[in-house]
Amino acid sequence: MVNSAVEFIKNKIGNFKPEIGIILGSGLGELADEYCKIAIPYSEIPGFETSTISGHKSRLVFAEINGKNVVMMQGRFHFYEGHPIQKVVFPVKVMKKLGVETLIVTNAAGGVNPEFKPADLMIITDHINHMGVNPLIGTNDDSMGMRFPDMSEVYTKKYVELAENIGKKLGLNLQKGVYIAFTGPSYETPAEVRMARILGADAVGMSTVPEAVTASWAGMKVIGLSCICNSAAGVSPVGLSHADVIKAAGEAKDKFKMLVKEIIKEL
Repeated sequence: MVNSAVEFIKNKIGNFKPEIGIILGSGLGELADEYCKIAIPYSEIPGFETSTISGHKSRLVFAEINGKNVVMMQGRFHFYEGHPIQKVVFPVKVMKKLGVETLIVTNAAGGVNPEFKPADLMIITDHINHMGVNPLIGTNDDSMGMRFPDMSEVYTKKYVELAENIGKKLGLNLQKGVYIAFTGPSYETPAEVRMARILGADAVGMSTVPEAVTASWAGMKVIGLSCICNSAAGVSPVGLSHADVIKAAGEAKDKFKMLVKEIIKEL
């Protein structure tokens, strides 16, 4: 099915060869709108699902940004939507087959670290998979990656440093930290957030880890960026809502776009 999707997309994009892939999280899809050259609805691509989440447009966008050919997922698939985990990461495998070498994966997250504030941006340095499932379960595709891949450096260290230096140059106060993924769709309880903090997490969300694991397995370089859209339960003095996530992502979108565009330029 991966090859069928790749062939379909190649017929749509012609000689365009993406080298950088971006997965755009909740409220962050404006970058794709701004640079869109070719857009393909997920509903047309063999093997792709359609996102059911507000703020996700469900299309694959091809664009040139700062001289680099980029493919962007304007809307991702989540495990909590009921998709098998292999479907969640299917687009990452397609990106790899299209020639993508570096994946920038973004998300909206809750701040576990009490020093984080809504609309902060965090560079992901590592992750904790608390989803209870691994996207590499099943028959291994030896042409793409090995059966037992090393996960010592999922998020490429030199690119973590690159993003940090770019943030300083742009005058952005970037956070760095560990992202923990739960399945969702319910937000975490205060007790679960305390557990996450004890385990060493700085931010919590419901995505990113499956895509990052798959990209690393497939030999891609990975950059992870979280938009801290609220303080997690027990850290926040008020209840949590998706509307607040979208609002905070909107407040952070300009500095997020600035950061991503400069990262692309420097890759």
